[in-house]
Amino acid sequence: MSEPYVGEIRMFGFPRVPTGWLPCTGGLYAISQYDALFNLIGTTYGGDGVVTFATPQLSGRVPIHQGTATGLSSYVIGQMAGTESVTLLPTQIPQHNHSMTATPSSANATSVSTTVQLGAVTSDTMYVTDITGATSFITAPQSTQPSGGNSPHDNTMPTLTVQFCIAWAGIYPMQG
Repeated sequence: MSEPYVGEIRMFGFPRVPTGWLPCTGGLYAISQYDALFNLIGTTYGGDGVVTFATPQLSGRVPIHQGTATGLSSYVIGQMAGTESVTLLPTQIPQHNHSMTATPSSANATSVSTTVQLGAVTSDTMYVTDITGATSFITAPQSTQPSGGNSPHDNTMPTLTVQFCIAWAGIYPMQG
């Protein structure tokens, strides 16, 4: 493995932290012990800047490049964003209607099932088993119930877990 730059972040496919590296778990470290790394990242990821600083917290997170692009949000280095689960609000669901299908055919069934529709009421029947020629109508909001249950859904893209580490030993990157 080539010598890393101090502050370089790499992924490792094994669970131990290599010599010269720290885990990217948001841990606090002594500035006096890792002064070169602190000189580069400061308190971007946490710490008091006097005695401690923190490594980036990449546990359960996807890294994203700083800056912006056309049509995208702007992100500054060290900014955390996103969430693992989301409860959609009515304003986030595409506009749609819940229609009800009915037919002018005379009703011939007395109970609700997955094979019947509303029909023209005759005596004690109100459902029809043959929906040939049925027409969909937008009904009053009171006649259909909303769907959903305000439960969050998983917002995590497909992932593969690896370990992110940041180098505290190596080549100090020069500006320019």
